[in-house]
Amino acid sequence: MPIYRLCEDIVFPPPELAAEGGVLAVGGDLSPRRLVEAYRNGIFPWYSDDDPIIWWSPDPRYVLFPDELKVSRSMRKVMKRTIFTITFDRNFRGVIEACRSRRRHREKGTWITDDMLEAYSELHGLGLAHSVEAWKDGELAGGLYGVSLGGCFFGESMFAAVSNASKAAFITLVQELHSRGFTLIDCQVHTAHLESLGARAIPRAEFMRLLSGSLKLPTIRGNWGVLTGEP
Repeated sequence: MPIYRLCEDIVFPPPELAAEGGVLAVGGDLSPRRLVEAYRNGIFPWYSDDDPIIWWSPDPRYVLFPDELKVSRSMRKVMKRTIFTITFDRNFRGVIEACRSRRRHREKGTWITDDMLEAYSELHGLGLAHSVEAWKDGELAGGLYGVSLGGCFFGESMFAAVSNASKAAFITLVQELHSRGFTLIDCQVHTAHLESLGARAIPRAEFMRLLSGSLKLPTIRGNWGVLTGEP
């Protein structure tokens, strides 16, 4: 399959034209309009500092259905003991910067470039990108961020400075999304961490069908801390 080069027009080739491995296109920009259009079409950016913007749509797709969340016995104990205080949208910038710094330290680099950080911060300002924070003793112990459109949450990255912090944030998010009628959480690609929480692989064609249905639901836009009644 060819890899397509994007132009100034906000348009993507169909996801099924992605090359083996999931690469679909290169180029374009990270404007809010293009990012929203990408997510609506099952596409996301993922690249490093030395690369052009690379757009992906892998097959299979890794997803978690909110009603299939798995919480281990040990995590149930953690959640019951309220070791962490969980908040929404209280420190988006802090979460994405922590995700970036920890990935850079662990992997000798990161796909969360300066441009990505600014682009998702702009989406957050528009009420479309959200963070979940896990706090311990007043310090940011872990968290995650992603994009929300319709009834789908597109997870981007998570980090933990304290054991189980990102899991506690993720579990709380999934439970909140389930209570609000979300139908799909996009995890993009496999990780053992997400598999342990109930995520699984489905064919891209099935993902696109489910995504189409999820996008018919209204988008819950704005600060989710306010929406969940946080002080």
